[in-house]
Amino acid sequence: MLASPSLRPDERAGLQLRELYRKHGYLPYRMSKFEPYDLYARNKSFLVSEDILTFTDTDGRLMALKPDVTLSIVKNARPAAGGLEKVYYHENVYRTTSAGLGFREIMQTGLECIGSLNLAAMGEVLALAAESLRLLGGGYLLDLGHTGLISGLLEQVPEEGLRTRLLTELGRKNTPAIEQLCAQAGAEQGLTGRLCSLARLYGPPEEVLPRLEELAEGDWARDALAELAGLCRVMEALGLLEGLRLDFSIANDMRYYNGIIFRGYLPGLASGILAGGRYDNLLRRMGTTGQAIGFAVYLDQLERLDGNGGADVDVLLLYPPEADPVAVVKRSAELSAAGRSVRTELELPRDLRWRELVRFEEGGGL
Repeated sequence: MLASPSLRPDERAGLQLRELYRKHGYLPYRMSKFEPYDLYARNKSFLVSEDILTFTDTDGRLMALKPDVTLSIVKNARPAAGGLEKVYYHENVYRTTSAGLGFREIMQTGLECIGSLNLAAMGEVLALAAESLRLLGGGYLLDLGHTGLISGLLEQVPEEGLRTRLLTELGRKNTPAIEQLCAQAGAEQGLTGRLCSLARLYGPPEEVLPRLEELAEGDWARDALAELAGLCRVMEALGLLEGLRLDFSIANDMRYYNGIIFRGYLPGLASGILAGGRYDNLLRRMGTTGQAIGFAVYLDQLERLDGNGGADVDVLLLYPPEADPVAVVKRSAELSAAGRSVRTELELPRDLRWRELVRFEEGGGL
């Protein structure tokens, strides 16, 4: 699908992402702008922010402008026995900013896969996350972790509060704090060393996987390592291994995620533009059987890719007045066929922003 050059970068990306998911058999999921407040009140621990915009409907019910899409999808999911329900969405959510400075309307595009998951289903979702990042820009990174490896180590720490604090410091890669907390718990030196090693690990799978074999302790950890290795084989077979990195600092919230967890990054953005993972815990909490995995792409982040809010077009094609119009149109079509938006002009426009400037010359040269 070729998006219109007049669309904003987030609008164009949204169209392209939806087409990508549709081609892989995912069906569109649409919801109202608001849901009964009770849905979110009962599941606040799974929300990014506990702040929710509410209003009273004409029938007296307390309603909320949706802060999340996944909760609605899980509530209505009805996968066939032994099968999968695959949906994608393109919806606005309403959340407070990270600084707590008021609510924002945030456009999200993402997908959810719910039912009887296996390595093939999880590999497909992870591959679609990588394809989504590649579609949004070059030089992406997709960080992949697994809560099972961490659980296998933290189960040796008896106090729940201390486990939570260790998870927080693992997310910060703060090894001195991890050492201090382990000392307070009277943890053996081997456990402290393995947790610190896990915090420091980061890199491509071929480098990190062999080192993980030394850290995997307990059935949970060994199963997690086998799952990670299998997913890496899937990504390698699809030619998507280059941007993949293993990182266990991202697996620091086990209230929501219970298996693989991943974050996607683009050059020029300080924070992640994609987040996802396994969330079977949410299904169980909402009385649904099976497993679930999904991710969301935060399209509002695209506004920050450059200082002026993003380019209006990918390519500005400048041509002289005497140029053959057939040749100009043909060259524009060639550039568009590569999936880029193209605008042709005689002179540099005053209020247009572009990523690449191409000057047309007679004879087909540039």
